[in-house]
Amino acid sequence: MLAGQPIIILRENVERTRGFEAQRSNIMAAKAIAAAVRTTLGPRGMDKMLVSSSGDVVITNDGATILHEMSVQHPGGKLVVEVAEAQDGEVGDGTTTATVLVGSLMEEAERLLAQEVHPTIIANGYQLGMEKALEIVDGLAITVGFGDRDDLLKIADTAMTGKSIEAVKDKIAGIVVDAVRQVATETNPGTYVVDEDDIKIETQVGDSMHDAKLIRGIVIDKKRVFEQMPTKVTDAKVALLALPLEVTKTQVKSKIKITSSDQMKAFSEQERESLRKLADQIVASGANVVLCQKGIADAVQYYLSKHGIYAVEDVKEGDMKFAAKALCGTVVNKPEELNAATLGHAEEAGEVPDADLTVISGCDNPKAVTILLRGTSQLLLDELERAVYDAARVVQDAIEDGKFVVGGGSVETELQLRIRDYAATVGGRVQLAIEAFANAFEVIPRTLAENSGFDTIDKVVALRKVHADGAKYAGLNVYNGEVVDMREAGVIEPLRVKTQAIKSATETTMLLVRVDDMMVTQSGRPGPQ
Repeated sequence: MLAGQPIIILRENVERTRGFEAQRSNIMAAKAIAAAVRTTLGPRGMDKMLVSSSGDVVITNDGATILHEMSVQHPGGKLVVEVAEAQDGEVGDGTTTATVLVGSLMEEAERLLAQEVHPTIIANGYQLGMEKALEIVDGLAITVGFGDRDDLLKIADTAMTGKSIEAVKDKIAGIVVDAVRQVATETNPGTYVVDEDDIKIETQVGDSMHDAKLIRGIVIDKKRVFEQMPTKVTDAKVALLALPLEVTKTQVKSKIKITSSDQMKAFSEQERESLRKLADQIVASGANVVLCQKGIADAVQYYLSKHGIYAVEDVKEGDMKFAAKALCGTVVNKPEELNAATLGHAEEAGEVPDADLTVISGCDNPKAVTILLRGTSQLLLDELERAVYDAARVVQDAIEDGKFVVGGGSVETELQLRIRDYAATVGGRVQLAIEAFANAFEVIPRTLAENSGFDTIDKVVALRKVHADGAKYAGLNVYNGEVVDMREAGVIEPLRVKTQAIKSATETTMLLVRVDDMMVTQSGRPGPQ
């Protein structure tokens, strides 16, 4: 008020929350989102059924998928969802771990705020704790080499354990590891880089999950263009054409005036001759398979079929580029450019009998491969695809970084004990924040025990004791409740998954805990004119 007149600073449709209420609002949102995905953590976690407004159903325990489908509205909650999306985008796995960790860190921050510890001190303590945690995790890491196929299989297996595809995870793990190793490029001796786009996942409803296979080539979701063409071609020489194999319209408007039947006949013959010439150039190149990005005229289809050539039309541009990489060929813009150097090569090409698919496989040293997945329902296929994507990403992370850590809550228990010891050396109020940061890690082994049906207190205490005695790789066997060596049990995951989860969860918590004023513009109510 100024001289009895109100001073309007914010528009009427802005809702403002200040002080502890703003902090509490963000804390409650983070805890609620963490609680929503917490029951999916671990090999014995549950699935969630998500139904959209249009009636589409998704059944999954993938953290990123669940949070994406939830359509979170709270601004603080959206930041937590971004943590999961960043985790999924950067490393491909560990989304539930990162989300649950944010909820635990916010819960510990709530306790400190109630004791009147300043948010800046909490953020400082969390920053110091994160730096120490990353240092400890790096020290716990174990080296894995490009040739260590057994360890890579265990990493893929761990990523898929707990999904709805347990029956085929051993077979899928082998397919994934072979696929990633095939497309890995050695930049320096012992250093590899993998482009995730070089592995294509293709799905097809039908038969069973056991029919999954690695295609050293490409799968295109189209049939051959003409029924008279062969259904299968061996020793495939593939022409990759970006031009249409048909008579196209000119770039300028023009008219042809035909006044007699002879002129009409000559025009038709000229058109057929130009199409025949296109087909003859393809035949002369030695190609017996044609992938065309545009359409193929009926006449060209007939000429090609007469020479036993298998052709597919209207292939997507992305598939054309992928095919060029997989078949070691070149996409050309003119038929004259087709020769032995530009043709792609494969052992065979043909249709899948019970599906509208063209499979070109058996390429020599392909730089791109396809994983073909089959399943009895689309829901099952979607979950299988998510599992394969996660497994491929973690194997990629392990190959690129050359390091992995053990699972089963082992790393988190070790972090909790060692960060607590570190906190005692710091002193001051920051020590309280570092201790709170250490306590937050207990949520992972506690949740694993809870989701597996065991007493959480007994298992957490047992883990602490074993780690205090020096067993740094000890973790919880979720199937029998025993504390075992996770390295020997083969429960391992890439170092990058763990470090990314710690960094993204901590940094988001530090961002949220410092917020003491929220101004949210409400839609639907006009402000003052």
